[in-house]
Amino acid sequence: MKNLLLSILLLKTALGYCQEAVFSVKYPVVKFPKTQEGIKRNFVFEFINSGTVPLEIYSVDVECTCIDFSLSNDVIQPGQLGHLEVVFDTKGRLYHQDHSIILITNTTKRREKLRFKIFVEPKPNSKG
Repeated sequence: MKNLLLSILLLKTALGYCQEAVFSVKYPVVKFPKTQEGIKRNFVFEFINSGTVPLEIYSVDVECTCIDFSLSNDVIQPGQLGHLEVVFDTKGRLYHQDHSIILITNTTKRREKLRFKIFVEPKPNSKG
């Protein structure tokens, strides 16, 4: 009887460790076309929780104030889609830009990274 209880406890513990939230994104890096300064570019990162427990997003960290975002939901159930809409303001951001967005989550990695790249061309001087 003692061995049976110990076996059940070990099995239950082992199964509990296999349950996790998994952040799966099809396009973790987005490359925008060349863009003239002053234009805002937006993109929606679509991801799925391919794990077995709810995916919890505790916070979203961006590198600069030029990035605005909107998260569809901070808890994504297993098998469900989530969306992170990102708006990048090119004003004052010239040439090659490479920015990261970090999601702090309950996944095994704890930090999920999304990126976007863009080349911002300066506005032409208009004299005349």
